Amino acid sequence: MATTVRCPTCGRPVEWTEAWPFRPFCGKRCKLIDLGAWATESYAIPAEAEQPPAAPADPDT
Repeated sequence: MATTVRCPTCGRPVEWTEAWPFRPFCGKRCKLIDLGAWATESYAIPAEAEQPPAAPADPDT
């Protein structure tokens, strides 16, 4: 029995099997929509702002 997941783009149920080339998507169209969203930077992985390096301690004090 195959596991069923939801397509991340449209929400349709999809059987998770090795035979399905578009998994986890329901088809090529949804896969390309997702790729386009990454390419246009609609999706982004959040990151914390980089902190400036601390000033080195003065060895004379």
